[in-house]
Amino acid sequence: MECTRCGACCVAPDIAALDKPLGLRCPHLTADNLCGVYDRRPQVCRDYQADALCQLIEAPTLEERVRKYLALFELTAEADAIRQDGCSSMRQARRR
Repeated sequence: MECTRCGACCVAPDIAALDKPLGLRCPHLTADNLCGVYDRRPQVCRDYQADALCQLIEAPTLEERVRKYLALFELTAEADAIRQDGCSSMRQARRR
């Protein structure tokens, strides 16, 4: 499956290599949903391949795609708590 550049994989999951918490936008994700550090992105990002999940979360907006991703993995409440607490890093989120 080819990547649709929807951006959800750079927002919904946590990315430990970037200290990016669950449900927050990667600081390297550009406005057009492309990676701003593509040539030096972490291995976890290099290894990610578009798959059936991409089709399951298809939606018109990035916000809707992220919401569907989090709901699919039952992570909505955890992501909401991280956002409400204002956590900007995984380390900070884990301390709370």
